[in-house]
Amino acid sequence: MMGTEAKHIGIVGAGIVGVSTAIWLQRAGHRVTLIDRLGPGEGTSYGNGGVLASCSIVPVTVPGLLKKAPRMLFDPNQPLFLKWSYLPKLAPWLVKYLSHANADDVKRIASAVHGIVGDSLADHQALSAGTGAERFLVPSDYVFVYNDRAHFEGDAFGWGIRRAHGFSWDELEGRAFSEYDPTLAPALGFGVRLGNHGVIKDPGGYVKALAAHAEMNGARLIKADVTGFVREGGKVTGVRTGGETLSFDDTVIATGVWSKPLAETFGLKVPLESERGYHIELWEPNMMPRSPAMIASGKFVITPMEGRIRLAGVVEFGGLDAPASRPPFDLLMRNIRAAMPGLSWKDKTEWMGHRPAPADSIPVIGKVPNAPGAWMGFGHHHIGLTGGPKTGYLLSQMISGQQSNLDLAPYAPMRFQ
Repeated sequence: MMGTEAKHIGIVGAGIVGVSTAIWLQRAGHRVTLIDRLGPGEGTSYGNGGVLASCSIVPVTVPGLLKKAPRMLFDPNQPLFLKWSYLPKLAPWLVKYLSHANADDVKRIASAVHGIVGDSLADHQALSAGTGAERFLVPSDYVFVYNDRAHFEGDAFGWGIRRAHGFSWDELEGRAFSEYDPTLAPALGFGVRLGNHGVIKDPGGYVKALAAHAEMNGARLIKADVTGFVREGGKVTGVRTGGETLSFDDTVIATGVWSKPLAETFGLKVPLESERGYHIELWEPNMMPRSPAMIASGKFVITPMEGRIRLAGVVEFGGLDAPASRPPFDLLMRNIRAAMPGLSWKDKTEWMGHRPAPADSIPVIGKVPNAPGAWMGFGHHHIGLTGGPKTGYLLSQMISGQQSNLDLAPYAPMRFQ
């Protein structure tokens, strides 16, 4: 290892960010302990859409959202839901979130997000190489599906931002598109095909395989809730779980939306909300889409996976405690029947989970202000799987005292002070 001493690092959270951080730290010569209340890959990392969506750099808060959002909330066919009883608690975050719905902020956010997800396929290939997890990783196209060219041109602002960041694509129209993917409805007549993306065929299995590799290389895995941190002379020297106190040289907080209360123990108030995400899996389908497809009219993704198709992409605001709602599942089912009318399947499973959404749509990556020894990596909205490996790599570099060639200021937890 280059000029840095080996440390023992505690990582709170064993989703894609925590496990990626563990593997990169091990490769840099450090010893790691992973602590998670459920075990690896059981939370949000399990339930995401499974696409390595490098091009997903445009935040939800595009210009015009303020006008559209109220209409969307009252239309059961729109992919935005709100538990109204939660609105008073959500309001302070929501005001901050919506304040970014302007062109300048969107460009700034897209630039920061691109730094984390822009090379996702290569980042995942580098992370998973030789771990046994690489069997879940499939390079693929990613297709945005529109009704027609006019529908596509309505999204010109977002596509302009992607072009500015070096993304290129093929536009497939009419017959050319139906020949590319005949499983999709004839009414969907226009496709934007981006190469150099990827699919994780089983996201939960992938994170578990990565964690097993880390364990095989000496990582300790503890199933526990972290209840607090140990500080000596201002430095964070360990964590408390229900049963024991664990000592570490450095500690990483990577528990997604559950990172907010942990950050507050250091006096850091991160404006973070749960963007409640839903997925449905249709098992043993009679057909598979050629590649993952984002259906623009319903803002949902159809992903071909191992033995099933996964549908994902609804946003609901309602906090961490309320049970799943029926309408988002019903909407996903209406959407898939319209998009793939010939589809049938043997079995159906449903899931709801919590995506960590900072009010400025930029992940939180870096050292905790006023708490030496503590680090953070969370807040990737719906692209945590996509950006997990790069986030883990950056944290490993920082903890090892190495310089990054990426400007890390946009991600710094310090920005919330």
